[in-house]
Amino acid sequence: MKHTKLKGNLMLLLTAFIWGTSFIAQSVGVNSISAITFTGIRSLLGGLILLPVIYILDFKKKKENQPVYKIDKNLLIGGVLCGIILCVASTLQTAGLIYTSPGKSGFITALYMVIVPIAGLFMGKKINPPMIIAVIGAVIGLYMLCIDSAFSINKGDVLTFLCAIVFSAHILVIDYFSPKVDGIKLSCLQFFVCGIIDTLIAVIYERPSVAPILQSWIPLCYSGFLSCGVAYTLQVIGQKYTDPTSASILMSLESVFATLSTVILVALGWNLTGGILSPREIAGCVLMFISIMLVQLPDMKKAKME
Repeated sequence: MKHTKLKGNLMLLLTAFIWGTSFIAQSVGVNSISAITFTGIRSLLGGLILLPVIYILDFKKKKENQPVYKIDKNLLIGGVLCGIILCVASTLQTAGLIYTSPGKSGFITALYMVIVPIAGLFMGKKINPPMIIAVIGAVIGLYMLCIDSAFSINKGDVLTFLCAIVFSAHILVIDYFSPKVDGIKLSCLQFFVCGIIDTLIAVIYERPSVAPILQSWIPLCYSGFLSCGVAYTLQVIGQKYTDPTSASILMSLESVFATLSTVILVALGWNLTGGILSPREIAGCVLMFISIMLVQLPDMKKAKME
């Protein structure tokens, strides 16, 4: 049992690593093509790589005489809604990376883990002391990370914060539909919806050329195949072998990996947007990470009691 949980935790740790380093790929990609074009192609690639995964898993279920989820009303509605929300969130995140560093983007995006419980208040859920402390800590951390001594805020940080809010809505919608449908099929459909919307917008308003897209093939493939396709599959499989609290904590490490990746690349002479974080920004990141961990405390207590 312990070995099984370890396997699941390692899968989720790899998921966080891929997601964290994907911020670098997005930051590099938007140097050649627009955020809308990048998000559209990346999402389509993510949907394509999930098609063989779905086929293999369905074939395995049929062989073991297990029920196979078919395309139904819930899957279609959920896939379209999630795809539209994902389209807005991903585009905001990628656009934000034009003006801010991958490390800052990773931590600001991770705020969805604090925003989701806050949104739960409007759904009748109770708030607890750790949650109150986490919210205060997240706000202070966000201030230290984003607002400088002149009380100005980076345009990219604002876009990324809006992205975190939209990602929170995305999580709540997935939470509603995921028990009713196949998770990987839902993800595949949402990637295609997101990709089609952004690609159509890009073709109509931006008319992207082939040369810049080919120039960005490495970040596109990394973000599409690895971040969307492989990482999501690892997440779905990994969560089957571990508890939700451990899964949340491990996946929140994507912000840490995003920052470490930025620091390593800057040390090697590859200066990304925003450069390396200042001591004040690092302190803000630490405070935000502690706040994210505090959100998990009630679940950790429940897990121990069970």
